[in-house]
Amino acid sequence: MERNKEIYRVTLVGGAVNVVLLVFKFVAGILGNSAAMVADAVHSLSDFVTDVIVLIFVRISSKPQDKDHEYGHGKYETLALTIIGIALLAVAVGIIYSGILKISLWASGGILEAPGMLALWAALLSIVLKEAVYHYSMVKARQLQSQAVEANAWHHRSDALSSVGTAVGIGGAIFLGERWAVLDPIASLIVGTFIAKVSIDLLRNGIGDLMEHSLPDEVEAEILQLAASVAGVEQPHDLHTRRIGNHYAIELHLLMDGDLSLREAHDKASEVEDVLRRHYGPDTHIAVHVEPKANT
Repeated sequence: MERNKEIYRVTLVGGAVNVVLLVFKFVAGILGNSAAMVADAVHSLSDFVTDVIVLIFVRISSKPQDKDHEYGHGKYETLALTIIGIALLAVAVGIIYSGILKISLWASGGILEAPGMLALWAALLSIVLKEAVYHYSMVKARQLQSQAVEANAWHHRSDALSSVGTAVGIGGAIFLGERWAVLDPIASLIVGTFIAKVSIDLLRNGIGDLMEHSLPDEVEAEILQLAASVAGVEQPHDLHTRRIGNHYAIELHLLMDGDLSLREAHDKASEVEDVLRRHYGPDTHIAVHVEPKANT
């Protein structure tokens, strides 16, 4: 429960910052006539929505095992990661489309109004606040080993970096004159492209876990090495791994002396499980199958 409280606290901090920024950005974007700032405001709105998603799904994922979920509810946290990726991708497509329309208008001889200083100040404030929330969230994500909090941290970072592009575009459009007003929608286009890249990375990770992708090769090699470090255990093999939310699931076979008693073999298998749980966490799901070593 303490872990969940920390996740809620981190998410609420990010949510409070998002609410302040999205209101300020929308006002600054509309009054300051900046497409890039409105796009940035939409990005902040998506941040707020994903904060709500994290709060809902982390509560669900923390529920204990039950008859219908014998492996627990950890996959709901992975589902939250995937939903965040989908939300980000939808935002990116909308921003890119809007930017292309404005650039096309300018290219065909249309006149774009330069944004105002209020939009520039909103972009600079967003950079400072969102970068601070990113670092805070990432530290907590590593401490709590939470995929959802880490995904949300990257969402904060993407907003900070998009605001950098927004500030450059708005600043250029303001200080270089009316003919350079196209820099504002160009900045919104760059922001949208960056958001799309982040969203695709999140979707790749989330869908991979939902589709039961194995753990990385280096993690599997480490698992085999840890199992083999127990005295009396030989040739750990037939390893199967996956993630269940922020926990690992590990299944493997072990060779042991065929003359060991059932109790001795059981104790050795339990020792392997203890070694792995000490390394990967007490909630790691482990299934060990013991095989007798062939006599020579």
